[in-house]
Amino acid sequence: MEFYNFLNNKALIAPLVAWTIAQLIKVVIELVQNHRLDLGRLVSSGGMPSSHSATVSALATTIGLIEGTGSVAFAIAVILAGVVLYDSAGVRQSVGKQAVVLNRIIKELRDRRPIAEVETDLKELIGHTAFEVAAGVVLGVGVGFLWVLVIV
Repeated sequence: MEFYNFLNNKALIAPLVAWTIAQLIKVVIELVQNHRLDLGRLVSSGGMPSSHSATVSALATTIGLIEGTGSVAFAIAVILAGVVLYDSAGVRQSVGKQAVVLNRIIKELRDRRPIAEVETDLKELIGHTAFEVAAGVVLGVGVGFLWVLVIV
């Protein structure tokens, strides 16, 4: 009975579905753009669309539809979404730009020093552009509406 309740929890399942769809889209985009199947994109951050944005947007939408937009749960979900959206497009995007610069410095060091003395490259695709975040929001809101009003 508890497992049924878990699977029937729309406010839990809809965000997970939105995240999964966003990650699958990243794999498809990689396949189309670079002609290679990179299953690592299923669990990596950064890229189009933002799965973080899709997840929190689906959560807020689902809670708003179930509990109402005047509920405490909806307020919490919207505040959480705002923090995640800001972080995705702001802080994490800046970290990615810094990684690009640091990787250039590391490359220069590698040219002058033995490779064992220099760290490996930093991950540069960490944050999102505003468009990637917006695409994630649209995806999340769409999944939230579909999940609550149409599918289940």
